[in-house]
Amino acid sequence: MGWLTHGFAPGAQGAEGLTRLFRNVNLIIGGSLVLLIVITAFCSFFYTPYDPNRMNLPERFHPPNASHILGTDQYGRDILSRVMKGAVNSLVVGWVAVGIGLGCGILLGSLAAYWGGWKDEGIMRLVDVFYGFPAVLSAILITSVLGPGIANSMLAIGIFYIPIFTRLTRGTSLSIWQRDYVTSARAIGQSSGKIIWHAILPNILSPLIVQATVQFAIAILAEAALSYLGLGTQPPHASWGRMLNEAQTFMEISPWLAIFPGLAIAWAVLGFNLLGDGLRDLLDPKLVRAGRRP
Repeated sequence: MGWLTHGFAPGAQGAEGLTRLFRNVNLIIGGSLVLLIVITAFCSFFYTPYDPNRMNLPERFHPPNASHILGTDQYGRDILSRVMKGAVNSLVVGWVAVGIGLGCGILLGSLAAYWGGWKDEGIMRLVDVFYGFPAVLSAILITSVLGPGIANSMLAIGIFYIPIFTRLTRGTSLSIWQRDYVTSARAIGQSSGKIIWHAILPNILSPLIVQATVQFAIAILAEAALSYLGLGTQPPHASWGRMLNEAQTFMEISPWLAIFPGLAIAWAVLGFNLLGDGLRDLLDPKLVRAGRRP
């Protein structure tokens, strides 16, 4: 559990931790970008300049102006309002998909590391089968079978994440099981469940958090790709990928239809990638001991 408190303890260590935190440029920039997306998504529940699904044909293809800051689309819908609602869609898909992969991956990886032997081998070979398929291809296959929609998109992306978190959990757990304090806990008769909960999981959370942050960015890209192909979020609901799909026909006359949702996707992916890199620098004890300063 040292990583949980490392750098934030009282005294000199706490001061050093705060110094590293404020020097971590990736963490600050990435966190700021992600925070802005979260604030935008939250605000969209209470306010958008216009109804994001309301059509107004007389105002179709308006360029960015005082009335419509990001312009309007082919149906006269306000692009800013749809980008705001699209942020909600992307965050929900990311949270649910990463949650599915993280929850199932921690369970399977912890059991594989604990059991060992043929059970470990069986779990990991099964995981390798799923890991052998590309993410978007797997998602397309699952959504094609189950049908298009945001729920099936989240399930498809989440299933692909299970092998990633399973392998990471197993690899980090195996090294923890060999530590002296785990051996001591087993020697005094502590149950395996308590050891996993109190000794194993707290010490593997650092790489899992970093991995989850990076996979969040990939989930946003995957959802956008599925929506672009018509397998994700269905109209009239706003989705950045769906907005790109609808914009491709009108690129010559209204390029802003694709520019702004494309920038939103790039903003979100950059933010979560920088945040993940910053968290890795902050939480990885090896980097701290080596004297690396973010």
